[in-house]
Amino acid sequence: MSLNSIRERINIWLFGHKDMVLRTAKVLNIFVSITAILTLVVYYGFDHSEEDSKLLFKIIKGSFAFYVFHYILRFIYDFHPLQMLKRTWFEGLLMFILVLEAISYNLFDTLVLERLFNSIGLFKFRDISTLFIQVYFFIVVLIEFSRSSNYIPKIKIHPSWLFIASFLILIFSGTGLLMLPEMTTIEGSMNFVDALFTSTSATCVTGLMVEDTPNFFTLKGQIVLMALIKLGGLNIIAFGSFLALASRFGLGLKQHDVLEDFMNRDTVTSARGMLSKVVIWSTAIELVGALLMYMFWSAKIPFASVGERIFFSIFHSVSAFNNAGISLFTNGLAADVVADNYFIHWIVTILVFFGALGMMAVFDLFDPKRLRERMVNPWKQINFPTKIALYFSIYLVLIGAVLYFFLEYNNTMAEQSMFGKITTSFFQSVTRTSGFNSVDIGAVGVPMLFVLIILMFIGSSSSSTGGGIKTSTLAIIYADVMATIKGRQYAELYKRTIGPLLKSRAYSVLLIFIIGNLVATFLLTITEPQILAAEGRGILDIMFEQVSAMGTVGLSTGITADFTPIGKIILVLSMLVGRVGTLTVAFALSGGATSNNYKYPEGHTMVG
Repeated sequence: MSLNSIRERINIWLFGHKDMVLRTAKVLNIFVSITAILTLVVYYGFDHSEEDSKLLFKIIKGSFAFYVFHYILRFIYDFHPLQMLKRTWFEGLLMFILVLEAISYNLFDTLVLERLFNSIGLFKFRDISTLFIQVYFFIVVLIEFSRSSNYIPKIKIHPSWLFIASFLILIFSGTGLLMLPEMTTIEGSMNFVDALFTSTSATCVTGLMVEDTPNFFTLKGQIVLMALIKLGGLNIIAFGSFLALASRFGLGLKQHDVLEDFMNRDTVTSARGMLSKVVIWSTAIELVGALLMYMFWSAKIPFASVGERIFFSIFHSVSAFNNAGISLFTNGLAADVVADNYFIHWIVTILVFFGALGMMAVFDLFDPKRLRERMVNPWKQINFPTKIALYFSIYLVLIGAVLYFFLEYNNTMAEQSMFGKITTSFFQSVTRTSGFNSVDIGAVGVPMLFVLIILMFIGSSSSSTGGGIKTSTLAIIYADVMATIKGRQYAELYKRTIGPLLKSRAYSVLLIFIIGNLVATFLLTITEPQILAAEGRGILDIMFEQVSAMGTVGLSTGITADFTPIGKIILVLSMLVGRVGTLTVAFALSGGATSNNYKYPEGHTMVG
């Protein structure tokens, strides 16, 4: 009897009860995952006695054992086991590690990986790896549940609401985690408004903080912040479409329309492939950035261990590429121990620049396949959206750097060397999208503050980790204005004609952003009289803070902690709107579209 015939007999025998067994295991998997996640929250969020800690960890180990059992069960009942292993290779690798660790722990009373990482100074590796594995399997469970559900594909929800809801879920989850006692160094918990503000700032990759990150948050709290930055930085494409990706039907036409609009592309790659590509590329860039930072940290920084140096490197690299601007140094990169470390400043500058450029532009510029195509066919050029993102980003950086150099030469840069002045000028120009600072922004002169407000208002590029009206909006409006001035019938840019729909969207974004900032600034002048009355403060500080929030930048003149709870809520709403996009919010609030299959007679009036 051949191997194939034996396998066929086994498949026939298994087929009779396959559905019942796998369905039961799936239900148990959901229960185990939810229990494990809740156990992790209790385990890491609260202080426990030694006995309670052992009990909680037994529950976590039990969940690991179930995950291994469930994977083996799926392997046995799969009619094509080798294909299943290829399809779930990452999950299989985690299973192998769990089995290896279980054998090592039970036979030798030690964990191999934990011992390995402890030897290089990563003493919290078990906590981090346990948390990662549990969250990973919880996501796997959600995907399996959505695939098997007959109801999720039938739920009719506007994609704009789907995007907004995904960010709200992440924000409130982060708020709950940050309020746990073990996340902060204070007694008790962080208050709700401050936790909500901090979670929103991290998720929307803004960087405005009401507390001093290195001194207020414990290592656990800092890890939560980094996770929120990473998830938020995956942007609307990756995280906002997560639930739709989980569905076996993938993204519908409406979802593709919104994604296409956000990504500024003529076609959209398969959603699942795009999600994987965004995660892999962004993580790879962050790891390269972390490696470079690890090499160039100054000897003046008193790292307690190699592990702390590694964590600082990863945190700042993630924060930089995702344009969050949150730092583990008091006063950010203006802190004494890192203020003159210009190599670190340039690494951060490059990470922030490419993060603000947008993943679609990064793919177009550096994807090996496209590079080969352009080498073989020199006539092939980068895409039209990439040209806008790249060229206008470079223009803005150069303009900002030149203005900062001359306006702040004898002010915030008075004591720096010429190389330091050039570095700081480029650094502060690039951070129009990220919120990192290498000087005290509160000491920057009024003329440069106005320039920074304009740069923050423009922001980054489409499909990027930054906010603002985006460089594409600026480019389209610039092309239309130039066409009007020169008397052209059509707006042109880089040998392309700008259609009326794009112009309409660009002006809509500009108008909504202007109105949003003006209304929010007006409300803040009502809720924050104490800031207006403070010595050396005025409406410019409030306007700067508001534009920074809605542009998801994070630069501040030092007044963030002084806002009242109502003022913080206004900034929270501004950060959320700035993150998901003004048009997304407008689409979500607009309701169903009415018939427009008609046309009124044209109206004529004077303009200007």
